[in-house]
Amino acid sequence: MTPVRKRFTAEEYHRMVEAGLLGEDDRMELLEGEIWQMSPIGSRHAAALRRLRLLLSPLEAQGRCLMAIQDPVRLDAFSEPQPDLALLKPREDLYREAHPGPEDVLLLVEVAESSKAHDLERKVPLYARHGIPEVWVLDLGERALHLFRHPSPQGYREASLLKPGDRVSPLAFPEVSLEVESLL
Repeated sequence: MTPVRKRFTAEEYHRMVEAGLLGEDDRMELLEGEIWQMSPIGSRHAAALRRLRLLLSPLEAQGRCLMAIQDPVRLDAFSEPQPDLALLKPREDLYREAHPGPEDVLLLVEVAESSKAHDLERKVPLYARHGIPEVWVLDLGERALHLFRHPSPQGYREASLLKPGDRVSPLAFPEVSLEVESLL
């Protein structure tokens, strides 16, 4: 007998939380029907996320985007990752009725302290297949920014590694120029 893997839908995943099978505060995310436990957030990870929030919050204050911190993004019926930071298209209802989808995302950022391989090998290709226009993986261990742009079903057509001394601008906001060093 061959073992069969059960893929969970996002709806089933949410029912498990509602039933108490998964705790609301458990750090889990649904990727391609599989429930993954997320890495604990270390102090360097938290500080990097705070820096990103401070640097990008003027865009939200100007009403040009909404910033979501570790909130779900519904990619499809089987994937609902929780990127560390998402810049979303502004909406008056603040996505009250449903989590944002790929069409709502301007930029996703993953902060990698202990999750680099998972982020680069599993999440980035998933984001590309769903048309997320731009993904940054902030690599705290290597002190670098992995930049991915122009998605296709086969992956991102543009991938760069930026180091301290380089600058980066989000595709959606080319006038915003950030020093990579300031993100680390």
